[in-house]
Amino acid sequence: MKTINKPAILGGKPTFNKPFKSYVTIGIEEKNAVNEVLKSGTLSGFIGAWCPEFFGGEKVQKLERLWKKIFNAKHAVTMNSATSCLYSAIGAIGIEPGDEVIVTPTTMTATVTGIVLYQGIPIFADVCPNTYCIDPNQIKNKITKKTKAIIGVDIYGETAEWNEIKKIAKKYNIKTIEDSAQSLGGLYDNKKSGTLADIGIFSLNRHKHIHSGEGGICITDNAKLADRLRLIRNHGEAVVGDKGDKNLVNLIGFNYRMTEIEAAIAIAQLKKLKTLVNNRRKLCLAIIGIFKNIDGITPPKDDYTSRVNYIDCCGSTTKTKTKHVYYYLCFKLDKKILGMSRNNFVKSLIKEGIPLGEGGYMPVYLQPMYQKQIAFGSKGYPFKGINNKKYDYSKGICPIAEEMWFEKLFYFQIQNYVPTLNEIKRFKIAIKKVLDHKKEINLHFKKINKGS
Repeated sequence: MKTINKPAILGGKPTFNKPFKSYVTIGIEEKNAVNEVLKSGTLSGFIGAWCPEFFGGEKVQKLERLWKKIFNAKHAVTMNSATSCLYSAIGAIGIEPGDEVIVTPTTMTATVTGIVLYQGIPIFADVCPNTYCIDPNQIKNKITKKTKAIIGVDIYGETAEWNEIKKIAKKYNIKTIEDSAQSLGGLYDNKKSGTLADIGIFSLNRHKHIHSGEGGICITDNAKLADRLRLIRNHGEAVVGDKGDKNLVNLIGFNYRMTEIEAAIAIAQLKKLKTLVNNRRKLCLAIIGIFKNIDGITPPKDDYTSRVNYIDCCGSTTKTKTKHVYYYLCFKLDKKILGMSRNNFVKSLIKEGIPLGEGGYMPVYLQPMYQKQIAFGSKGYPFKGINNKKYDYSKGICPIAEEMWFEKLFYFQIQNYVPTLNEIKRFKIAIKKVLDHKKEINLHFKKINKGS
């Protein structure tokens, strides 16, 4: 075996001997924006009382105006994180203890935790195998008289099937929340991701296409929902008396307020969104071009002209125009066709210097809180004793989500690294080295696993 062709996992030289350039979006514009706030001496404009400062400072309100304009929304409400946005959205829709909320298992845990925070019950519906977003047909199977809302997540930069989700919500008169934390800049049916539900949520934390360190924004066209979002954001229980609100449901408030520094950075970042998204798409399409001809590897479908994923997943004949923005660049691996397990393939390419990850998000219900059904206190509340109903979070309830986590899904870390087009071309060399020696690599891992 020639050293030049020998895979790094077997002792050869790696294809790349230094890391790719990090994904950094902060520049002089953001530094100037921060300095302007520092010179003003006003780092936060909020006061937790019913007065003009209840709505935040100059930069916060400017960011909300810009966000409303860009996303054609009637209301935008900034917060200190998308997690806070999710919690506030669940509270704002008027959830009652014991209400059920249908949600995807393939997401960051905060999407689901807010349901439990308000004493609700998460009901998990499986995902589509091509988009990794919640499957509308699975939603239909989960509807009960206790269903209060559906939370759809636009995961990994792909947007969920919102036309179908909204049909279901309208039929059963339930609310919708769109967690668009990972799909800022995406399109679905020529509408912007995040604008498709009763409340849409965006994230501005690290790793996102644009960020302000931490931060999040809710949008809605419903004035009552917007009002409740603002109250939950800013100590609502201390405000409702002077404000004159009579509906006190879920208005125990928090401090979810965004600072002037975060808002100033976000304003500068927002101007770069289109360019950053287009640059990422260009790189991802180049990487897809390398992987798409490998038997056993399925790349994401980038159907900016028309998507038929939903036909493949769920039997609908609807075609929808979409724009994928690749928060993660995900692929599926069939180990029987490829002749290698995901673990062996991914670890071999990592050794070649290509930053890959495995699995994406573990199905949320496999986390200890759901497996043990312990959240508030030691008696299992709210999972036990609230609806006289036993809730099943056992392994196997969402087989496609589990298959992606345990066996099939892997991703290039495009949220962290920005390879050049020339570097991407050299991915072919690394992949060929690995696939040409897959028998030796499989034997290598077999020996390691046997020894452990």
